[in-house]
Amino acid sequence: MTSIDIRLESAPFDPWALQADLAGDAAAGALAAFVGLMRDHNVGRRVLAMTLEHYPGMTESALRQIAEEAAARFGLQAVRIVHRVGRVLPTEPIVLVAVTAAHRGEAFRGCELLMDYLKTQAPFWKKEETDQGEHWVDARDSDDDAAERWR
Repeated sequence: MTSIDIRLESAPFDPWALQADLAGDAAAGALAAFVGLMRDHNVGRRVLAMTLEHYPGMTESALRQIAEEAAARFGLQAVRIVHRVGRVLPTEPIVLVAVTAAHRGEAFRGCELLMDYLKTQAPFWKKEETDQGEHWVDARDSDDDAAERWR
C-alpha cells in the first residue's frame, strides 16, 4: 500500500528535511524529488511576490487523486506533496513533490507526472505582485502540452 502525504503550508517549509524520512524504507530503491522555487521574474516583469489561493478540502482531495493515480500507474511506494498557499516571496519553495519506488525509472516518471498534473489540474489560483501592479497568472500552453502526454 502506498503512503500518501499531502500538505498545504502557509509558511515557508524545508523541502530537504521533508525528503529525509522517505529514504528510510528498505524496499525503496529510488527517491525522486522536485522542488519548485519562487522566481523574481515572469514574462519580462519583475515579480515581488505571489499569492496562491485555493479551496480548502477541494484542493487536498484533488492532490490526493493525482497522487493515487501516479502511485497506481508507476508502483510508487510513497508520495509526498507539499504545496505553499498564501503569500510567497522570491527564493522560497512553492512545491515539493517527492516519491519512492523500487526503481529509478518509476520514481522519475511518477515525480514528473505529478508535477505536470499539479501545473494543470490542481485547483490553485496565482496572483503576482509585479513592479507593474498585480495580475492573475494564466495557465501556460506548454504545461497543458506536458500533461497531455500522460493521458
